[in-house]
Amino acid sequence: MNKLIIIGAGGHGKVITDIAIKNRYTDIVFVDDRARGFCMGFPIVGTVSDLKIYDNGKTDFIIGIGNNSIRKMIAEQYHVNWVTLIHPSAQIASGVQIGVGTVIMAGVIVNPCTSIGKHCILNTGAIIEHDNVIDDFVHISPNAVLGGTVRVGEGTHIGIGVTVKNNIEICKNCIIGAGAVVVKNIANEGIYVGVPAGKLKK
Repeated sequence: MNKLIIIGAGGHGKVITDIAIKNRYTDIVFVDDRARGFCMGFPIVGTVSDLKIYDNGKTDFIIGIGNNSIRKMIAEQYHVNWVTLIHPSAQIASGVQIGVGTVIMAGVIVNPCTSIGKHCILNTGAIIEHDNVIDDFVHISPNAVLGGTVRVGEGTHIGIGVTVKNNIEICKNCIIGAGAVVVKNIANEGIYVGVPAGKLKK
């Protein structure tokens, strides 16, 4: 199959378009609930609710939306042929498992025996060391570094430039703010910032 539908014509969708082109997709269209016209030179043909119209068994689909909860909602609502896209410059070691719908961007390094869930984002220049477990719908932002044997729970967002030391567990649905350094397990949902990372009080 060479046709790809990208859900979301914002900034994240644009980056995915570039990766798709590098993966030799030539027939690319977008659906988006707000945008109209064209994105990256490719047409926006409808809204997200139109997805079923295009699910003809001959089309690939990817979600180009950075928000974890929206990505999860769409993935669970539509059972189409989700694909995985990996930038050619990413370095993926042997023994790495990658779930459907995941996007791995330029310069990412994933070291051996790591498991990456469904519909994740490993953003530009992120480093994921050996024996990590990244659950579904996680977003690892640019230049974040995860040491060995780290687990990141479903729906968690690791911000730009975050560092997570070896042997750390981060629970689901957390936000780790940009530049934070995680040196202890995080067992409670919330927003964590600073060096070392601490929970942001309401």
